[in-house]
Amino acid sequence: MKKPALQRYRLFAQMAFFALFTVTPIFDLFRYDLTEKHAYFLTFPWHLGIDELIAGTGDPRSAAVNIILYLFLPVLGTLAAIIAVAWKWGRLYCGWLCPHFSVVETINRLMLFATGKHSVWDKKQTPPWEPDGTPAPRDKRYWLVVVPAAIGFAFAWAVVGLTYLMPPFQVYHGLFTFNLYRGEVIFLSAATTVLSLEFLFARHLFCRYGCAIGIFQSFAWIVNKKAMVVGFERKRVLDCANCLEGRGSACDAVCPMRLKPRNVKRWMFACTQCGQCISACGTVNRDNPQGQLLRWVSNDAAKRNEAGFSSLSNTDEDAGGKI
Repeated sequence: MKKPALQRYRLFAQMAFFALFTVTPIFDLFRYDLTEKHAYFLTFPWHLGIDELIAGTGDPRSAAVNIILYLFLPVLGTLAAIIAVAWKWGRLYCGWLCPHFSVVETINRLMLFATGKHSVWDKKQTPPWEPDGTPAPRDKRYWLVVVPAAIGFAFAWAVVGLTYLMPPFQVYHGLFTFNLYRGEVIFLSAATTVLSLEFLFARHLFCRYGCAIGIFQSFAWIVNKKAMVVGFERKRVLDCANCLEGRGSACDAVCPMRLKPRNVKRWMFACTQCGQCISACGTVNRDNPQGQLLRWVSNDAAKRNEAGFSSLSNTDEDAGGKI
């Protein structure tokens, strides 16, 4: 099945950010070096300015000011920017950029091929059809791809994570020459094991309950009644009942967070705004003169959707919110 344009753009954004996530420590764009005991930011050493205080020769007041300027303000500023985006548009970072979520979706897809389910914890299989009606592959032999993929992603994450703490060229040289330090081997082994288990069994649970960045975004989004949300044209619910010719709901089947996209906002707390449900609905209704039933909405249309009223129309200026 050819990906809808929205999902192609999102895939490009995810790939670009994953690449940035990988090369950031290599070019000292941002990392903390345990060997040098200071951070790097945009290739420049980033000190807290408390070295003299640690040595016993500095002024405590100056050190306190430096901690506020070089630690608390940058951290709080970054968090404020993330929360501000989430307040208006939801968990865009999760659905469009987060390198963890891109792994979640990749393993979801492979596990669908192997089991017919996004997760081993799902109770029911998804319909064996893509939104465009073509058969979706189902073959237990895909487990031979699922497990190596999870371990491979886990090892890659462990390596990249280590380069945020140790000199990157030292780490990669040690890998290629099989000459890593003992502490590096321990870190890579432990991180790969933990991440492999998480990617295989708990990736959705981590996104929902374990990721502080995701949870803070969800809280900011859920309290804003006018924030962008997936809106459902409830007056056409009978059209929705015929989705995939009665073989299941395409929007439910594709949601990587295992949510019910037609629910009101308060039941969509973990929504990552990936738009897969919107793309699936558009594909199913590609020949429907009335168009799809799911779209992004915001402002007053979002409030009506939360109240359970029909919130979509072709003329509603609040409908069809775009990123």
